[in-house]
Amino acid sequence: MLTRADTLPGKSSAIGTVPHAALKTQVIEYRDGDQVLEGYLAYDAAKVGKRPAVLIVHDWKGVGPTVQQRAQQLARLGYLAFAADIYGKGVRPDSPEAASAQAGKYKQDRALFRSRLQAGYRAMLASPQADAARTAAIGYCFGGTGVLELARAGVDVRGVVSFHGGLDSPTPADGKNIRGKVLILHGAEDPFVKPADIDALLAELRSADVDWQMISYSGAVHSFTNPDAGNDASTGAAYNASADRRSWGAMRQFFDELFNASGGKPADQ
Repeated sequence: MLTRADTLPGKSSAIGTVPHAALKTQVIEYRDGDQVLEGYLAYDAAKVGKRPAVLIVHDWKGVGPTVQQRAQQLARLGYLAFAADIYGKGVRPDSPEAASAQAGKYKQDRALFRSRLQAGYRAMLASPQADAARTAAIGYCFGGTGVLELARAGVDVRGVVSFHGGLDSPTPADGKNIRGKVLILHGAEDPFVKPADIDALLAELRSADVDWQMISYSGAVHSFTNPDAGNDASTGAAYNASADRRSWGAMRQFFDELFNASGGKPADQ
């Protein structure tokens, strides 16, 4: 595994619990078979010992500024955060068409998707700061689908959080492989997630006796945590500050339950 230290373009330490100088980030190069991948690690260098580790799965645009900021937020809360790369080093779609093509490749090949997810999980655990006994995963949009696939693959995470993810149940029997808890954070007006798919997913979770929660945010559509999505909800994808704040708080409460530790004050919310 190769690493490269990055300088953090971060924010004032007044907004978080970790001083600016103590927040470290690295670009991590790793592999899934012959495919070279490039993830993003963030952690509090002043903190001694191992700490809960959170895998982040990116949206359809790949590992970029948005997911990197989320990794930094989690690091300020005392977690080790690793943004996994599903697409491959240098593959960062710059248009909706290119992003849709990349995301579709993995949605149509769930075995490949799971392989990339598990490679990211292993890369995260390779960090000396990661506590392998205390792990979770969060994902946004495409990544929200991804964390459910990670759980279905039987990976030993304590819990997964899907933010405005694609919700379906392509192989219902795989629900029995889920070992941790599931939190689904959904825009109640999301036009891209069919009610029938939600019903199928919940039936899968119930059948497998999974400990799950689902919160739907009124007025929120797809991509409600992403400011770059704009403010026009009529497009089906738009930022919603209230849903963003509430969902981040729900995730933190979920992590408190998983890890029995508050993790500190939220960084940017």
